[in-house]
Amino acid sequence: MSGSGFTEQASPEGFAARVRIALAWRWGSQLIAQLITWSATIMVVRLLNPADYGLFAMSQVVVVALNFLNGWSFATSLVQAERVGRREIGQVFALLLLMNGTLAAAQLLLAPVAADYYGQPAVAHLLRVQALIFITTPFIALPASLLSRRLEFRSQGIANLASAIVGAMAALTLAWLGYGVWALVYAPILAFATRGLIMTVAARLFVWPVFNFRGAGQLIGFGGALTLCQLFWIIQSQSDIFIAGSRFTPSELGLYSEALFLTLIVTGRFLPPINEVAFPAYAELHKAGHSMAPFFERTVRSVLLVTAPIYIGLALTAPEAIITLFGDKWAAMAPIVTGLCLVMPLLALQIICSPTTNATGHTRTYILTSATGAVLFTACFLAGVQFGPMGLVHAWWVAAPLLLLVTLVLTLPHVGMSAARYLAACAPAVISCAIMALAVIAVRTALPDWHPALRLIALTGTGVMAYSLALIILWRDVVRDSWTLLRRTPASPIDLPANESV
Repeated sequence: MSGSGFTEQASPEGFAARVRIALAWRWGSQLIAQLITWSATIMVVRLLNPADYGLFAMSQVVVVALNFLNGWSFATSLVQAERVGRREIGQVFALLLLMNGTLAAAQLLLAPVAADYYGQPAVAHLLRVQALIFITTPFIALPASLLSRRLEFRSQGIANLASAIVGAMAALTLAWLGYGVWALVYAPILAFATRGLIMTVAARLFVWPVFNFRGAGQLIGFGGALTLCQLFWIIQSQSDIFIAGSRFTPSELGLYSEALFLTLIVTGRFLPPINEVAFPAYAELHKAGHSMAPFFERTVRSVLLVTAPIYIGLALTAPEAIITLFGDKWAAMAPIVTGLCLVMPLLALQIICSPTTNATGHTRTYILTSATGAVLFTACFLAGVQFGPMGLVHAWWVAAPLLLLVTLVLTLPHVGMSAARYLAACAPAVISCAIMALAVIAVRTALPDWHPALRLIALTGTGVMAYSLALIILWRDVVRDSWTLLRRTPASPIDLPANESV
């Protein structure tokens, strides 16, 4: 392969402009891909039977459990490394091939065991075919990391859109032709294969795997640390359902799980693109000897400006929103949604801290905060579960603020930011949300007994207007700065050239 494929050329635009373009491609492509996927899903659901989705869900338990060890974290280590050459790329490629080949073999062996456990012989056939997914992983994870290292998200966006289209068309076609559950199996395999092919070509990944891992200790150590953190995250994020599953009635568990799913949509869709772009951006700043504080400050302020009004607004309008969107039978979910929404902005602020320490190589900090989250949330859920769904909500109120506090104490020194500067970055969103809340509460008190949908429109309009006016009147400079970030201006106080040779 040509060595030029791994050379980062000088960018015609500054660092801030490249980050802005990367975010635009990452967010834009994800939004369109999600619209395509959701539209196809609705139509496929109408064509298939519940039993098809039941069989598919059984197989997914095994796939998701094994996918945790697919080695993506080792590919991510290439983003943070000071210098990356053909040997390092080949070593990571070989590691991904070995790990995913092992996982594919393990799934083939577990297929009949899982089928016996569920009492569904078809599950074994599904799992044997789904093992192909692991074969595509190295050709997605490695190119994605190499492109992210250069802050090139355009090719990744195109690959994501193409894979979404292929997956949607495959699912619809196979479901229409009567393939049943196999439409759900073959569609993601074809989508992953499409994404892997486009990403491999875009990253010019034409290297042979290097199975001699001498000198790869740092890459393997970094990837192993991230894998360990992923394990802690699984414990933190799944312990509530696991603990409550044996203690709640199906109705109680359904109300809590659906409320949690609804409130996590924002952090699940809005924050990953930020972290995916922020990680290589922080790494580039660190390697160039620049301070990460200005970029982190903007990230904190932007995340809170977007997530806080959404969550606080939903907390204020939960009864009307739940009844309007889900119907009267879900009305008991409203107080759970309200309680969770009040604490979710703190979770959002905690999640965006990890790219800073990972980019500087301080993985111990990430491990410590992840382990703290796993222990803290599990302990709080164990204490709160005996008080029903609202007991779990109150557990969130204790665990999330404490985890954020621990994370900030450990992270801010690495970023070079003081606590006062951090609080100042949060102030515009916090104060504007407080004004919004007062306005919505006042309007709710004055409103007659309207239909829930009409009240929702009135309260939402009041909240949007109050929040916007508060920002424009009190924080005009913040609005101006945010607008500047959206424009394609090449100059920025934190610009730097991207001329590193990989």
